Amino acid sequence: MELHDIWFVLIAVLWTGYFFLEGFDFGVGVLTKLLARNRPEKRVLINTIGPVWDGNEVWLLSAGGATFAAFPEWYATLFSGFYLPLLLILVCLIIRGVAFEYRAKRPEENWQRNWEHAIFWCSLIPAFLWGVAFGNIVGGVKIDQDFEYVGSLGDLLNPYALLGGLVTLTLFTFHGAVFTALKTVGDIRERARKLASGVGLVSAGLALLFLLWTQAESGNGKSLVALVVAVAAVVAALVANQAGREGWSFALSGLTIVAAVAMLFLSLFPNVMPSSLNADWSLTVTNASSSPYTLKIMTWCAGIATPIVVLYQSWTYWVFRKRIGTQHIAEPAH
Repeated sequence: MELHDIWFVLIAVLWTGYFFLEGFDFGVGVLTKLLARNRPEKRVLINTIGPVWDGNEVWLLSAGGATFAAFPEWYATLFSGFYLPLLLILVCLIIRGVAFEYRAKRPEENWQRNWEHAIFWCSLIPAFLWGVAFGNIVGGVKIDQDFEYVGSLGDLLNPYALLGGLVTLTLFTFHGAVFTALKTVGDIRERARKLASGVGLVSAGLALLFLLWTQAESGNGKSLVALVVAVAAVVAALVANQAGREGWSFALSGLTIVAAVAMLFLSLFPNVMPSSLNADWSLTVTNASSSPYTLKIMTWCAGIATPIVVLYQSWTYWVFRKRIGTQHIAEPAH
């Protein structure tokens, strides 16, 4: 296996880790409107992801940085062609982070309510747009012979990509609901489990349609295996959730995301960004990669840094592993 193939796999792993981790905290952000009935319950939801949400975004930074260094042509075409959607995602992530930190800084009702609106919308919008972006990457976009995107914003809003957006939005919300049930006690835990059952059924139906469409258009034997794993995992997650086994349900909803993302990358390879105008103009792991020397240096750096990141992030989750409820929410200090 060549170094550019290895880096394609590593970037797939980074995106998978990002969607697994950021997926549930996007879902929790959406649930602040769908599940929480009052401010203490909203604080419970926010506190479940408070210690980890910023660490989850490390995976996005790593994926973007790795793409820039390992496949500069892919990075250039992707970020120029998808400029507006990616800019909107970036703005949402910035506002969302500020909202987590500033929501409780003042006691006024309007102040806190406005920041809570920001958390909801800045969780929902990226959860949807990431699916749209990857739907376009896998489905193919208008790339010319110079490897430049020549389509419009409207071209990105095609039925396949929009379905991908609905899949990531509902699947992340399901993942977040299961995580909430795993991390909370009392009435909010029971309602999270009930909501997870409903959202999970919707996400399972949408995901099955999207993955079958992907398999029909660009799939292969390996992607078919990933599709079967994804479908089996989401069904098992729903069964485990119904049985009150939140730990198993969370692991299985995470496996659904892992298998679904793996299927997309397996369908994509050896392309990194197919051209819908001419297959010969597609970006591949070969024509979009950096020099072998650059990839060699990056491999050594990744081999040292990645285990450290995984260890300290695992330790964070271990430290904040206990369940919380409204009885653990202190009165405002204002």
